[in-house]
Amino acid sequence: MVAAGVVLFTRDLRVHDNPALHAACEECEHVVPLFVLDDTVLERFGAANRVAFLLDALHDLDGSLRGLGGSLVVRRGEVAREVERCAKEAGADRVYLAEDVSTYARGRAKALAGLDLELWLLSGVTALAPGELAPSGGGDAFSVFTPYWNRWREAPRRPIADTPAAVRLPDGIDAGRIPALDELVEGETSPDLVRGGETEGRRRLDAWLDDGLAEYGEARDDLAADATSRFSAYLRFGCLSPLEVVERCTGARGGEAFVRQLCWRDFHYQLFAARPEIAHEDLRPRGDSWRDADDDLAAWKDGLTGYPLVDAGMRQLRAEGYMHNRARLVTASFLTKHLYVDWRAGAAHYADLLVDGDIPNNVGNWQWVAGTGADTRPNRMFNPTRQAQRYDPDGDYVRRWVPELAEVDGAAVHEPWKLGILRPEGYPEPIVDHDEAVARFRAARAD
Repeated sequence: MVAAGVVLFTRDLRVHDNPALHAACEECEHVVPLFVLDDTVLERFGAANRVAFLLDALHDLDGSLRGLGGSLVVRRGEVAREVERCAKEAGADRVYLAEDVSTYARGRAKALAGLDLELWLLSGVTALAPGELAPSGGGDAFSVFTPYWNRWREAPRRPIADTPAAVRLPDGIDAGRIPALDELVEGETSPDLVRGGETEGRRRLDAWLDDGLAEYGEARDDLAADATSRFSAYLRFGCLSPLEVVERCTGARGGEAFVRQLCWRDFHYQLFAARPEIAHEDLRPRGDSWRDADDDLAAWKDGLTGYPLVDAGMRQLRAEGYMHNRARLVTASFLTKHLYVDWRAGAAHYADLLVDGDIPNNVGNWQWVAGTGADTRPNRMFNPTRQAQRYDPDGDYVRRWVPELAEVDGAAVHEPWKLGILRPEGYPEPIVDHDEAVARFRAARAD
């Protein structure tokens, strides 16, 4: 048995099904569970919503580790340097880490590999490791979802890792402290931000399995019902194991439709692992000459486009740091195809506010909607009015988030421009005519 090892927590903030933690506790007499707050990451990606959720998750993880006899060791600085310092303090010669696909994560792993320590990279961020499947026709990654789904659903997966019976810290290790939010980032959090952490994530998973999953296939697009799991932030930070969620949902009523959505997450990760440049570049360039339309972009961000469903989604995002998936499709389509504004501007705004925002999924979904990514129908447009009539037929979702329209009854709320003298004051006219937007987009893509 190795005398001591360091477990570097990153996006696996849990004790259940954590392969890195499990391996360290099995193979090392003493274990240092370490999290490093990297100022570079905080400066570039430290949106207040995500950092607040992260701090909740760290406090929860610390509580779980203390229940196992250990504690979370927190440091701030450059990751490799802090790992090296902790390893020297603990007499450790091995570091365990969940493998990740971002450019930053790869650079971090490379820096750790340069230390005088054994580096053990294990799975844990996705249900199936990004490089596990390769297209039969050649290439490093699947660029179309359905063939990936067909292979993914049949692929063997690693076993669920046992939760350690105990975590034994070396003597003399200073645990440090988890800082307050205002010590790390500026800005306010969304007023209705959910609480982070594995405990809350597992509570939600149990509740979902008992009362939610069975109706998912039929109700997932019902905007007013909000009949989705809301696991995305817990998966993004690893408060829930994606593999455990897949395993527990597979075979249950409603499970296949839900597991298919989890497969989309793995799909984006494997694509990003092979093509990290898609964070900034089109996967499939369409020759777009995007409009420079600052006023339109600002109206979209503020939920003042005059299209009620679009505005409702954007206001939910600002209030909760979350948006219903159907609303994400409609709002993203509206920006890129009705307003013909670059998907990168939309992705940046989502990244500023979404608690669940991570690069592979945020970029992958935005490129899909913009028609520059994995969508096999790149020029499809989501008509915001028809989408509202179909997925919010009574208008309850819109009235919840657009109070200017709260007194408009029924489906009329989706077309306030038709109300004449009964049109509520204070709500804007549409910033673009739908038919004109369709014609402009089709002409642009035809060039």
